[in-house]
Amino acid sequence: MKASYKRYVLNFKRPSGTSRGVLTEKETWFLILEENDKKGIGECGILRTLSIDDRPDYEAKLKWVCENIHLGEEQLWNELIEFPSIQFGVEMAFLSLRSRDPFELFPSDFTQGKKGMEINGLIWMGEEQFMKAQIEEKLSQGFRCIKLKIGAIDFERELNLLHFIRQNFDARTVEIRVDANGAFKTNEALGKLKRLARFELHSIEQPIRQGNQDEMEELCKLTPFPIALDEELIGVFGYEKKEALLKKIKPQYIILKPSLVGGFKGTLEWIALAEQYNIGWWITSALESNIGLNAITQFTFTLQNPMPQGLGTGGLYTNNFKSPLFIQKGTICYNSDEKWLNLIV
Repeated sequence: MKASYKRYVLNFKRPSGTSRGVLTEKETWFLILEENDKKGIGECGILRTLSIDDRPDYEAKLKWVCENIHLGEEQLWNELIEFPSIQFGVEMAFLSLRSRDPFELFPSDFTQGKKGMEINGLIWMGEEQFMKAQIEEKLSQGFRCIKLKIGAIDFERELNLLHFIRQNFDARTVEIRVDANGAFKTNEALGKLKRLARFELHSIEQPIRQGNQDEMEELCKLTPFPIALDEELIGVFGYEKKEALLKKIKPQYIILKPSLVGGFKGTLEWIALAEQYNIGWWITSALESNIGLNAITQFTFTLQNPMPQGLGTGGLYTNNFKSPLFIQKGTICYNSDEKWLNLIV
């Protein structure tokens, strides 16, 4: 077996704002396996400044993986515990190599084009008019669940946006999730949650910065509506530490990004613990290209979680890969007759 890797930079169609700043491009890496005239591809979807494996030795670790590919998937996964995005790429590449079709990793009614999966429509941070235009567009496209990034513009204006939505669509018609990306100060968070509660929100992701476990535990106890942990899960390695985190904070939900939590295996570990402690969960992509998004979407479908998932990021880039994935009336679907185009391998 031969292994190699390639770097690829995805360019955003429009600068996309988060509470951590504005993104204009997204770096990703592809792991390519070759054996017996077959190829497999995996995406190592690192998110600079957020991924725990955003380290100076990242490329050196990819090179090490290629030189030690003979160790096999399981041993490599264990050796890569501090590099969750590479764990994901390794899992995906081996699955791709073994599959009849290198892009059909989890055959199902989804990959046969028989069923789709409901997703949330993502509203990016920006000026009020830009966010309002996005909301109107998502609702016109048939999304029943929308997710707003909050924390970048003035809080009062964000409340006005939520008021605009609720004036036109009640909670039975449109489910609203908000994601603060840790933007609230710990001493202000509960007050802000109480003000947000009147809009009958489904949940809020990561209201305060990760690492403030005592404060997050208190928030989850007192919150007027559900809190979902997201960044809080990043860098928590090993079953015991994961269990300790959930037992302490007792969140209402956790959000799982395979690129950030150790791929499919790491995601399944978190799900098993969440279900043990009656914590809800859903899966979200982390700005991967359509190659990584395809793998995450197929995997997520097999888990049969009826909640809307966070999988609709493939259309953000000018230089993404043309894929069978498409979005229709708030669901992500797979056109089994469509071919993959513009591939780098």
